[in-house]
Amino acid sequence: MLRGLAKSIHRVWLVADVALCIALFSAIAYSPAFANANGLSKFSPLAIGLMAVLTGLSWQIVLGRFRVYESHRRVSVIQLSTRLLLGNAVAAAGLASVLFTMGVDAPPMSPLTLAAGMFVIQVATRVPTMLMLRIIRRSGKNFRNVVVVGAGPRARHATDTISQHPEWGLRIAGYLDDGNINGNSDFVPQVPVDKIHKTIGLSSLLLEEMVDEVLVACPRSMLLDLTPAVQKCALIGVPVTILTDLFGDQLPPPKVGTFDAIKTLSFAPVHHNELELMVKRGIDIVGGALGLVLFSPIIAATALLIRIDSPGPVFFRQVRCGLHGRRFEMIKLRTMELDAENKKHALMSLNEMDGPVFKLQSDPRVTKVGKVLRRLSIDELPQFWNVLRGDMSLVGPRPPTPDEVFLYQGDTRRRLSMRPGLTCYWQIGGRNELSFAEWIKLDLKYIDTWSLMNDLIILLRTIPSVLGARGAR
Repeated sequence: MLRGLAKSIHRVWLVADVALCIALFSAIAYSPAFANANGLSKFSPLAIGLMAVLTGLSWQIVLGRFRVYESHRRVSVIQLSTRLLLGNAVAAAGLASVLFTMGVDAPPMSPLTLAAGMFVIQVATRVPTMLMLRIIRRSGKNFRNVVVVGAGPRARHATDTISQHPEWGLRIAGYLDDGNINGNSDFVPQVPVDKIHKTIGLSSLLLEEMVDEVLVACPRSMLLDLTPAVQKCALIGVPVTILTDLFGDQLPPPKVGTFDAIKTLSFAPVHHNELELMVKRGIDIVGGALGLVLFSPIIAATALLIRIDSPGPVFFRQVRCGLHGRRFEMIKLRTMELDAENKKHALMSLNEMDGPVFKLQSDPRVTKVGKVLRRLSIDELPQFWNVLRGDMSLVGPRPPTPDEVFLYQGDTRRRLSMRPGLTCYWQIGGRNELSFAEWIKLDLKYIDTWSLMNDLIILLRTIPSVLGARGAR
């Protein structure tokens, strides 16, 4: 019974979400705030009802793109909540665009209200259900049978991982490996011998155990022998999951693509959702514009102080490397003497940072006003212009200079695989108190774990970090 219920539960969520969206849209459409805006004057009740139905259906299509209706057996509560939050936010933006295009005089907050209502109700219903199912699975019910291809160290690791997560409800029905059968004297099974089958015996195993998934955790030497097994699984509809550490632990997560008619696995440095990146860019545009407007009085007042304190231009422009190493001109408020760049070479022996970065706590080139600007990060405010232009983002690795990039070694250059930003983990993690290796580690962590929620958390944590001037020089 639980097995059948689990297969249908996501369909139930889908139908429930459509009904919920229609109900919330109708409630908002007939609310006094909407009516007072003359939003209903152009449409009949039938038209409003049709709009509600179309909104309900299209809203769930957007949520589906964020994998809200897929199995959450191996998904955490935070991951599910993030998917719901982002999906509803994007759907709200789409609804706002449609209403604007149609000329509906609706309150600006109506789509956001709908998204907030959807998110709260979805989390309030899904999370308890998710936790209840995990309790049931821990008791040994509602399980899924898994066949592991391989019987060596990688299979052992897969087995241990499944054992450590009883809430997943996975049971290993058997292992497929021909290593000990083909006369390989070096083969030592690292899993229960009585559960190891020949790969040719997959057909009978699929019938006997009602296998739900085949997990490939074998060495590369077995790949050529797996073709019949994979074809068999595809023929009868059993999902095949391949652990991508098959090609080494250093590769980034793969992305499925095509090469003409051939399916591919692309191991690009990062695989971020394009829709989420569009949202990130939209936030950057709004944030860049607001930053320039809000901080323009501070920039103007600071510019006057700079002119009084020392001769030279107010702004300092420097070539930096952005996304994939593309060069752009970054703008800052000048904090150093006019010929600071020419004096840098003479100070290189005093560098207090390891790696290709130059930092000096008591830099003699810094002006009196510049010391205050640097400590409070006021000199960075003009970079909102770079954010607005698209050279930078609000959140991302700091943009290096070309001479620094020239000295990059190993995976350090991978930090250029994402648009540089005003703040990141390095800003809230110590800034100049960090070593270069720690700095790079934080940047790569940001790239590998990027999400819009992480950006929001970093922005919120940046405020006390800047006000406290931690690690500033």
